[in-house]
Amino acid sequence: MTTQAPHVVILRAFLRDEEATVAFARDLAPCLVRGDILALEGTLGAGKSFLSRAVINALPPAAGAPHREDVPSPTFTLVQVYERIPCAVWHFDLYRLHRPDEVYELGIDDAFCDGLSLIEWPERLGSLLPSGAFGVRLDFAEASDAGADDSGGRWVTVEVPAATRRFESLMAKWGANGG
Repeated sequence: MTTQAPHVVILRAFLRDEEATVAFARDLAPCLVRGDILALEGTLGAGKSFLSRAVINALPPAAGAPHREDVPSPTFTLVQVYERIPCAVWHFDLYRLHRPDEVYELGIDDAFCDGLSLIEWPERLGSLLPSGAFGVRLDFAEASDAGADDSGGRWVTVEVPAATRRFESLMAKWGANGG
């Protein structure tokens, strides 16, 4: 996972299908606040955009925003912004970035200060990824994995800075430390 400061894995859970991913996002969303950065890692097709869509739609809409957002992958636009509560959600897909400094043209400084950032392919940021970012990794499950089944699901692993203490409800429901 992408980390630059002491981080700890607080959760590793099996997501059987899209329904389980949406349920996980509903439980994750209330833990997030303005200034949070989710570094979404995983191979191509692992479900980063799907999880982002589910988190965005799990947050209440801001005044005038649609209750349910159409959230396409920002692969070609690189960033999409959604008006949600508690703040704007900036959804970045950095797959096509060639150099880390290209993110400044996307308004990433504003996102880090005033919004909630969901960043696919965060490794493209290099040292520009803030050390306080939360790592969320999605991996395809193998039938031989302990705790998995043959449903073709995914594992989600959440890693946060060691001093972070606001994910207790998520850990209780989904299992802490590999639970």
